[in-house]
Amino acid sequence: MNRLNKIKTAVIGCGKISDIYFQNLSSMFSIVDVTACCDLNPALQQQKAEKYQLKQMSMSEIIEDKSIEMVINLTPPGAHDSIIKTLLEGGKHVYTEKVLAVELGQAKELAQLAEAKNLYLGAAPDTFLGSAIQTARNIVDSGLIGEVTSCYAALNRDCALLAERFPYTAKTGGGIGMDVGIYYVTALLSILGPATEVAGICKTMNPNRTHYFTNKEDFGETYTMESEDLMAGTICFANGAVGTLHFNSNSIMNEKPQMVLYGSQGILYMADPNRFGGDVKVLLKGQSEPFVMPANYAYSENSRGLGAAEMAWSIRKNRTPRANKEMAYHALEVLTGIQQSSQTKTYYQIKSTFKTMPPLPQGYLDQKYYQSDAESGLALY
Repeated sequence: MNRLNKIKTAVIGCGKISDIYFQNLSSMFSIVDVTACCDLNPALQQQKAEKYQLKQMSMSEIIEDKSIEMVINLTPPGAHDSIIKTLLEGGKHVYTEKVLAVELGQAKELAQLAEAKNLYLGAAPDTFLGSAIQTARNIVDSGLIGEVTSCYAALNRDCALLAERFPYTAKTGGGIGMDVGIYYVTALLSILGPATEVAGICKTMNPNRTHYFTNKEDFGETYTMESEDLMAGTICFANGAVGTLHFNSNSIMNEKPQMVLYGSQGILYMADPNRFGGDVKVLLKGQSEPFVMPANYAYSENSRGLGAAEMAWSIRKNRTPRANKEMAYHALEVLTGIQQSSQTKTYYQIKSTFKTMPPLPQGYLDQKYYQSDAESGLALY
């Protein structure tokens, strides 16, 4: 069999995030062939099927279809455990939106199940494969800023506004740490490697809320904020670096993300880790102003689906994907560890680890200069 045949793929979950996946997987990545979609909402499923010329299938039909090798799960976090487990038991490779599962024990069982059945399991966020974070990693790996001794990550959001637009953010697994902080943690892990211990404080500052969008049917009704809306923590990395996290969703919605790596020879200012591109700046010893580093990697635009495509190439090439279950589990354990530290008032010792994967190849600066992801470096190690 031709090892480079496309991976026939189905998507489960046709919500808002699915559009960019459908668009990118059909236009940017030659290794993936999305043929079917599934959603609990029949109208939404039909809408996306007609828009992207896909076959409407139930989850059982997807599992029964032996030609479908991989399934991309875009459902809310609370559904991940049951859906991923069912798909793995049905013999499908799975790539899922973040987080791997809302509970660490669930994620561990999923990883073990994938291992036992010799199936691939990957997870977003995949923004760390974009041009900005790959450029930042290259700077650190080159030694330009010396030894990284500490780092800082911060984000502000408005959880009340988000709960009106995206109700899952008020549920377990949808809080500021699990839903957005995971991008920051994954970016740091991809550059600095595994963590060894964490500590922190998590709070739900205002659990009792009232819907305030006057044009919605639930206007004036009360609801409970089940997820964390404030997370502050400290991370100790195996390489000796120390990091601090500050995620506040009781603030304003015009985000001002910050990601800074402090080195012995300079300071690295990263772009928003929730995006694939953006300026990466460096301030070296003796300078008064930072300068923008040139981006030497592809995927600077919204490239969601990149992790799924890279995993598809990994399936065909029989290698470990970069957005793999080990790093996804480790990132989840970091966030879970901060939550547990907040409860126990003690440091949480990280039990898992992961292997830092090779960066993507350099030099593929603009997708208009190559015809497929095979030429962009995704097929290379």
